[in-house]
Amino acid sequence: MQYSLPTLFPVLAVVVLAAHGSASAKTEVCHPASDKQIAALFDRWNDSLKTGDPQKVVDNYAPRSILLPTVSNKPRLTADEKLDYFKHFLEGKPVGTIDFREIMLECNAAIDAGLYTFKFGDGSVVKARYTFTYVWNGHKWLITSHHSSKMPEPE
Repeated sequence: MQYSLPTLFPVLAVVVLAAHGSASAKTEVCHPASDKQIAALFDRWNDSLKTGDPQKVVDNYAPRSILLPTVSNKPRLTADEKLDYFKHFLEGKPVGTIDFREIMLECNAAIDAGLYTFKFGDGSVVKARYTFTYVWNGHKWLITSHHSSKMPEPE
């Protein structure tokens, strides 16, 4: 038996509304944010690096988040995987500075992307591209994705 789209539309509408709630369901309340507040989230993350405590760094990430790190080929999905990465990364005593950034704001979400430089305790420097995506969890901003990769071209 074949059904035409006009015949199926009422059925599809009921299925969609049942899956996502009715049209009168509660609406999302957007947490206000400014570029300055989102920029400060990098400072919060960078300050946690300076503590040398990998758990303090990992606490910046949402439970469901991804880290695509600068100096590792392995994506880090779990808190334990991120902890393992930062345990080794922090041994070098990294301090990051932003060289260029673009911030985009959405309802309860933000993107901070650009270029940063890491200086390490041994004097070495790594220039990299980065993207942090954040979500407001109702209490604070948390990182949902963090991509960082070394600059591909020599200066």
